[in-house]
Amino acid sequence: MPTAGPVTRPLPEPMRFVLNWGRRYSLWVFNFGLACCAIEFVATSMSRHDFIRHGVSPFADGPRRADLLIVSGTVTDKMAPAVLRLYEQMPDPKYVISFGACSNSGGPYWDSYCVTKGVDQIIPVDVYVPGCPPRPEALLHGITKLQEKIAAESAADRSLPAADRSLPASGRSVPGAES
Repeated sequence: MPTAGPVTRPLPEPMRFVLNWGRRYSLWVFNFGLACCAIEFVATSMSRHDFIRHGVSPFADGPRRADLLIVSGTVTDKMAPAVLRLYEQMPDPKYVISFGACSNSGGPYWDSYCVTKGVDQIIPVDVYVPGCPPRPEALLHGITKLQEKIAAESAADRSLPAADRSLPASGRSVPGAES
């Protein structure tokens, strides 16, 4: 049963539902568009697909006001420290969607010496959206999956420190990042 932060008293189930419902439908997005997938992100925020009706505000002022980072496009080794820095500036709880083949696995550039083999080498990813370029409907589906994940979270899941989630998934060091 979930607990309320440092207090060991468990949260009642209705309270957990209300808190998760509020977080689920009030996501502020910080888009880190690196290539052509960023255009598909913009298309998703336009009137035809309009993910604001799903409770997602598309353009946060900066990473300190966002709780969802959407990485769309090819992450090069030169951009990897910037992606990590933006992720670390976001307040907890924070979520990441990897949008497109290039951010998922390097895409058609996977064999290049300067392309990171997926953003999950740098930061933890909650939802992967495949495609090259992915359709706006695919991003809407990814956001729905993330909202389902948020609805199922317990208070203990949210209270994990960001340092536990921000380690590179493969143990690979981030080029150019300070240790």
